[in-house]
Amino acid sequence: MSQNRLGVVVDGAFNAGLTVRLDSRITTEQLRIGNFVVVEGQQNRYFSLISDIHLKATDPRLLADPPRDPSPFIAQALAGTSTYATVEVRPMLMLEKADESDVDALFEERGGPEPVRTIPMHFAELREATELDFSTVFGQEGGANFAMGTPLAMDIPICLRLDRFVERSNGVFGQSGTGKSFLARLLISGVIKTKIAVNLIFDMHDEYSFDKQTEDGHWVKGLRQIFGSQVLIYALDEAMGRRRGRNVDVTLKIGLNQIEEADIVLLSQELNLRQTAEATIGLLRDAFRQQWLLKLLQMTPEELGEFCKGSGAHPASMASLQRNLKRLQRQDYVVDEATFSALDDMVEALDRGKHVILQFGRYNSVLDYVLVSNLVTRRVRQRYEEKTRRYEETKEVADKPRPLMITIEEAHKFLNPAVARQTTFGTIAREMRKYNVTLLVIDQRPSGIDPEVMSQLGTRVSGKLTEERDIEAVLTGVSNRSALRGALTSLNTRQQILIMGHAVPMPIVMRTRQYDERFYQAMGARVETSQDAQTDILDLFGDP
Repeated sequence: MSQNRLGVVVDGAFNAGLTVRLDSRITTEQLRIGNFVVVEGQQNRYFSLISDIHLKATDPRLLADPPRDPSPFIAQALAGTSTYATVEVRPMLMLEKADESDVDALFEERGGPEPVRTIPMHFAELREATELDFSTVFGQEGGANFAMGTPLAMDIPICLRLDRFVERSNGVFGQSGTGKSFLARLLISGVIKTKIAVNLIFDMHDEYSFDKQTEDGHWVKGLRQIFGSQVLIYALDEAMGRRRGRNVDVTLKIGLNQIEEADIVLLSQELNLRQTAEATIGLLRDAFRQQWLLKLLQMTPEELGEFCKGSGAHPASMASLQRNLKRLQRQDYVVDEATFSALDDMVEALDRGKHVILQFGRYNSVLDYVLVSNLVTRRVRQRYEEKTRRYEETKEVADKPRPLMITIEEAHKFLNPAVARQTTFGTIAREMRKYNVTLLVIDQRPSGIDPEVMSQLGTRVSGKLTEERDIEAVLTGVSNRSALRGALTSLNTRQQILIMGHAVPMPIVMRTRQYDERFYQAMGARVETSQDAQTDILDLFGDP
């Protein structure tokens, strides 16, 4: 009997999982829902998750009339005879055992783990997973393997395959206070360190660029401070560039000529637009092309009346539209006319391997976030489609666009069922993988995201969720939902996550690695000098 044996299989079905009776020396408090365990069959090893725990008794009379004041001695005497416990185990992967007659292969496995296609017989042994089991399934750190954390009761790295992670859009979820932003920092840091892809991050709350104070009162570094000039900071707020020690590389301006009808339609609720607004905008667009918004905002009441007479627009609707859209003109980052040069420079920086963070500063309302991020991603999408088509024509490696991961917070504002098909983000989630562009969506309300978009997410990293609709949303399209539901609801609020999907061989509950000085050093953090930053700016944008 192995020292880390937990029990033996006594019942089971392929679709329902296995029932394991625990040995008398094992208590239920030693185990947790979502624990990674191994079932040793005769021919295969089954890598599994604990999905449920049950208390049992052989004599119903004991349950009907339990001891009134049981001593530890009585509890120990009854354990394993009159009372016992079972766990429900869900096999996730299987691996064929080596032939014991082959000495050379005795301690080697044949190939890698594969999906489960059978189950073991009665009395197969259930045991705790060892370090070798973890490395067999999740690999060892290095290359594209990024250590995301450790098992809850062990100090063994569990790795995420970042090359597979960036192949598809992904999600980071969890209720408020579960550390979603720090989870995103871990993932983005791994992508930067391994150079698997480049990042475009829409930083709505100033979470990613520079140091940030945690709820515990500690200060942690931002991505710019860890990776130096590999990370470029764009800002809407000019005041952001004047803060000491927080250099901003480019201050972004948005022109009225760059705003399209779709951007306005997305903001209908925020701008309190009437249902006739879309039709009215169409008439303006037909008349003034790209200058439609500027012309509308410059019109006098007399000019509005003349336009309505000539176009058939309703005067009251036109006046209401003008009045509501003047809110855009009041934003300091909005100018009458701007070229696409700053946005083009941003895309070129991404293509050169730089990572871009767009800070919103004090412009962090829904209006600012939806307007600017949709405008920027539309331009990025256009350029990446052009680059991909060019690469397909030339087949030159130099023309191949770098994989791009776009990070957005408050994702339900862009990807809810009402607007997901209208935003560029919805298009990216559904269609842009073939153009090497994917999303990293961060949200505490996954139930607010369009189910079609949720089904496209390759990997889901989730902290604790308690709302039933949010749990259902995170588990959309995932097999073995009942087993994972228990693991998801049993997580602690802080520093515990469930990862499932394309970037991991099987779902796994883990304790995330610390985001601290040790992590910064592992990422190769260095102190950036002002000369470093100036040299990088000149390299990207030319000498002014």
